[in-house]
Order: sequence, then C-alpha cells, then structure tokens
Amino acid sequence: MSERIDALVAGFPGASVEDSLGQAVVRLPRESMAAFAESARGAGFDTWIDLCGVDHLTRSPRFEVVVHLLSLEPPELLRILVGVPAEDPVVPTLTGVFAGANFFEREAFDLFGIEFEGHPDLTRILLPDEWVGHPLRKDAAVGSVPVQFKEANRAT
Repeated sequence: MSERIDALVAGFPGASVEDSLGQAVVRLPRESMAAFAESARGAGFDTWIDLCGVDHLTRSPRFEVVVHLLSLEPPELLRILVGVPAEDPVVPTLTGVFAGANFFEREAFDLFGIEFEGHPDLTRILLPDEWVGHPLRKDAAVGSVPVQFKEANRAT
C-alpha cells in the first residue's frame, strides 16, 4: 500500500485499508465519506471515475456505496467502500467535492433507494417518476412488467 493511502486512512477513525489485486480499497463509516473524499482529492485523487450501489441482501449492512477515484500523478486507483444499513439507507452526498457524482448518486438512488443527503436534485434518472420501488434491490419483484417483443406475432 502506498504511504499516501496510509496517511489518508490514518486521519479517519474507523477506516481501514486493504489491497485488492494491487488496488487500494478503503472501508469507511458512512459519516466520514464526504470528508474522506475531500481529503483524497487534496492528496491527489482528483479524477472522479464512478459511484455505484450494491445490495448484499443477507449481509449487514445490506447496502454498499462504491466510489472509484484516480490519481494521475503518480498513477494510482482508489476504491472507497461505505456500508449503508437497510433501515436507514442514507449517506452524505459527494457532489460538493466532485460535481461528477451528481448523476451517479441519482442512479444509485433510482435503482437501489440509497439516499444522498444534501444532493442538489435527488430525483429519478432512469425510471419514470411514478415508478414504485427500486428494481436493482435483490428483493424487488421480478417480471412484474410484461414485455412485448416486436417479432412475437410473426409466423416463420
């Protein structure tokens, strides 16, 4: 692990770091997420890559927010994992640190129901506004929307 990552993690109680195939993976308590992202940006991880949600269903905490940041000089990738409990699926927004987080956070909200506290426009981005539920949750109903294929009625 790089000294830069170790120094970053040392400033955040409850944070831990591990190696995953040569990539630094930092696990954080959710209340440290925005402050850690800001410190990481100050330490050179200033390129936003992505953010996504994960539903582990039977684990606790059930959800996880995964953030990838990149440092170009020296080249290094950083993965941040934040556990989110099912009974209170709220984490702080990163839009104040990385403007690019905006649409990724809306997608995680739309598909998993993870709320990003302080987000400037936390609304659905992929599904219609009247959609009920979050389809990428593992307990979401499967096949509740009938699909009509264009070629289904043609005889061959």
